[in-house]
Amino acid sequence: MAKKIKERKFTSPTKQKVLLLLQAGLILSLTPSPRRQFWILKQLSKEWKKIDRQYLYRIIREFKYERLVNWKEKEDGSIEVVLTEKGKKHALKFNFEEIKIKEPAVWDNKWRLVFYDIPEKKKKAREALREKLKKLGFYELQKSVFVHPFKCKDEIDFIIECFEIRNFVRYGEIENLSNESEIKLHFNLY
Repeated sequence: MAKKIKERKFTSPTKQKVLLLLQAGLILSLTPSPRRQFWILKQLSKEWKKIDRQYLYRIIREFKYERLVNWKEKEDGSIEVVLTEKGKKHALKFNFEEIKIKEPAVWDNKWRLVFYDIPEKKKKAREALREKLKKLGFYELQKSVFVHPFKCKDEIDFIIECFEIRNFVRYGEIENLSNESEIKLHFNLY
């Protein structure tokens, strides 16, 4: 029977920072605005300079061993370090408290429902999910049914991955909802 490699905890603030900086590089590539790209580059440069080079190289080697990053040598001799999917998930965990649901300029008249039936053995995760949904501004329709007017599927997917409760949580979008006027009032949608 093959031994399972135990996943390391990344408690070091520097390790967390390195993962977040690598993730910022991904964000840079998705940013269409040249002004925003320049600002991100400036911030990244400052933060990279604050990390001791030898320690950074050791962290990157650890990340490669843990399969959080891949690297490839370019023709000019430089090395490109890229976050793997596993690395992206780890980076997102460090931003858990920063999750927010963006409010669009115009509401699309759809309601986003999050409902769940989480077993008692995962009671802490159930309570944490309930609290997180409230912090994100969800309206509680029933004890385990929450509603929000704005797009939030990615945020919900991330939260349920963090709490390891994917099998117990459902997400849906609907256009008509009874007692809608009460909920519209709650979200100031009139």
